[in-house]
Amino acid sequence: MFSAYSVASIRAAEAEAIAAVGDDTLMRRAATGLASVVLRELKPVYAKAVLLLVGPGNNGGDGLYAAVKLRQRGVVVFAWRAADRVHAAGWEAFCRAGGREVDFDAAVALVPQVDLIVDALLGIGGKPGLREPVTDLVDEIDAADTPVISVDLPSGLDADSGALSPSFLLPSHTVTFGGRKLCHVLEPAKTMCDQITVIDIGLPEMEPALHCWELADVAVAWPVPLVTADKYSRGVVGLHVGSATYPGAAVLAASGAIKAGAGMVRFLGDPEVGQRVLASYPNVVLGEGRVQAYVLGCGWGDQPYGAGIIAKALDEAPAVIDADALRYLTPEPHAYPALLTPHAGELARLLEVDRADVEADPITHAKAAAQRYHAVVLLKGTNQIVTDGRDVFVPVPGPSWAATAGSGDVLAGSCGSLLAAGRPPIIAACAAASIQALAYRHANSPVPPQDLEFPWALLNL
Repeated sequence: MFSAYSVASIRAAEAEAIAAVGDDTLMRRAATGLASVVLRELKPVYAKAVLLLVGPGNNGGDGLYAAVKLRQRGVVVFAWRAADRVHAAGWEAFCRAGGREVDFDAAVALVPQVDLIVDALLGIGGKPGLREPVTDLVDEIDAADTPVISVDLPSGLDADSGALSPSFLLPSHTVTFGGRKLCHVLEPAKTMCDQITVIDIGLPEMEPALHCWELADVAVAWPVPLVTADKYSRGVVGLHVGSATYPGAAVLAASGAIKAGAGMVRFLGDPEVGQRVLASYPNVVLGEGRVQAYVLGCGWGDQPYGAGIIAKALDEAPAVIDADALRYLTPEPHAYPALLTPHAGELARLLEVDRADVEADPITHAKAAAQRYHAVVLLKGTNQIVTDGRDVFVPVPGPSWAATAGSGDVLAGSCGSLLAAGRPPIIAACAAASIQALAYRHANSPVPPQDLEFPWALLNL
């Protein structure tokens, strides 16, 4: 698991570090790390040339001091200044080391000729988007095959958001300092800076904004049965899902629970729907009995007893509350933990806000819903967010093949299986969302959710 940090946290940590060691020392640490990555990309460095795009702030300073180290290794470095202002000490050191300034036209001509471009235009203080003439230069870079290394983050992206700006510089590699920023882990910006090297520059400990799961975390979290296991120790999932209108949701939820390893799946909904489930999965048991976690709401449609079903379930065991069941949820404490699995529209209804507000700031709204409903929230969508209202987690990401009808029903069933096995809601949500993402990543094709195979070999259980 790794962390990602907000601009505010990074700024505060930088200020503390600067007070201890000085601004120049911190910048030179960043420059040393950046230069080492550039040299690795250029290797061998003989007769290699780099074009440095220099912005007016400390990001440009990092690039300039790195260029000094490149010059010491014999690399030819050209620098184009994007503004009248530049980091004065860095520029002086660059010129003294034999760096060469070029104007805009020369920079454009150099784009296809140099071996690498270093984007040191805008850092965490930059505003989203780029302006002319930078956009014209970016067009030339996009048309060339010249690799680009961005300093801290791709210029034109907002550091605290996964949203794409109207214009930005697309790198082949991003070198960031002190820790990942939110744009490095939130889509769609994450895809724009997928290859990242994090340089330790000696920042003090920071409060993470996001805790990001990796494959190893899924393997540790997944419940593996002991040699003495039986179906009850593995967990019994009770499904109150589906309806005459949406019977497929029940089949899919059962599929998710079974694929995730439930010891038993018990169907508690409409008997006719239950027969449909049984036809697909003869190992499902119909009717009341022992249940260790519930899954409620997938394909309910209008459910006249929805509020009562939810209340009864949460008096008996942990529950996944999905889809139509979210309409009947009340903001009251309950005996057992609840895991809510809304998409952006459903979360907007829970909070009585516009969907656009949720999509613009999913983290804040997911935390607000978790606090309001005394629950853990798994917000589904481009970025899957899991939160208990305090800490925020990002499951292992996957490709957009998962954006298909029915995948949420499978996910709800998988979450229920992990809850029934005794996993806390945050662990259940992160592990289930991660294994589904890994499955689609492994398939890398439009597999229907009912046919999705979980890639157990990747976990090496």
